[in-house]
Amino acid sequence: MADRQLNLYATYAYTDAYFALDEAGRRAVRQQIADEAIAAAEVTNLYTVFPARSDTDFLVWSAWGASEDGRETEAAFTGYHAVSEGWRKFVRPVQTLWGYTRVSQYARGKSEQDMDPFDGERASYFVAYPFSKTKEWYLMSMDARQGQMNEHIKLGKQFPEIKQLLLYSFGLQDQEFVVAYEMENLPQFSKLVNDLRGTEARRHTSLDTPLITGIHRTKEEFVR
Repeated sequence: MADRQLNLYATYAYTDAYFALDEAGRRAVRQQIADEAIAAAEVTNLYTVFPARSDTDFLVWSAWGASEDGRETEAAFTGYHAVSEGWRKFVRPVQTLWGYTRVSQYARGKSEQDMDPFDGERASYFVAYPFSKTKEWYLMSMDARQGQMNEHIKLGKQFPEIKQLLLYSFGLQDQEFVVAYEMENLPQFSKLVNDLRGTEARRHTSLDTPLITGIHRTKEEFVR
């Protein structure tokens, strides 16, 4: 895993112009999107979203290695913008979530549950959402916050098959974080989220929607 990463989750919906095409034309659009999205980032993963959300058809997860000063961000976003402009007749952006990785102040070292977009190992299902804490959370002492996070982390370790990637978005988008998960078992993930609702840290959550659930597709599956 790169020490610091820039990750972008972009969701799209097909337009009426796309659905007016015959099947060969629609396949050509999907081929163009897949080819150009993959070329625009160091790592690209594709997901179908509909019918998990009624407003979204697919998600593109793009990742780049990033330095401490984030100087790569302009080139990454400029390149992505340039290729995605060519899709606009046939798809419209629904949502973009992005941020940088960094070392957590609450967890000790790396975990086997860390998601790494650069390892080439993708699970069948992907979930992401924007996340923010309350103002009161940041006014608590570090010891108090650490205690609540220890409970949160301990519970997460009871589900070792579920992997997580946390992006920091402070001052970059409306949310403070973007939380992403990968798993093979959606009911198990739903149980984890339900169990986390009962932790003390839940009192200090101010935002954790909208939620995006996608099914991983290879390039060939996405185009087909």
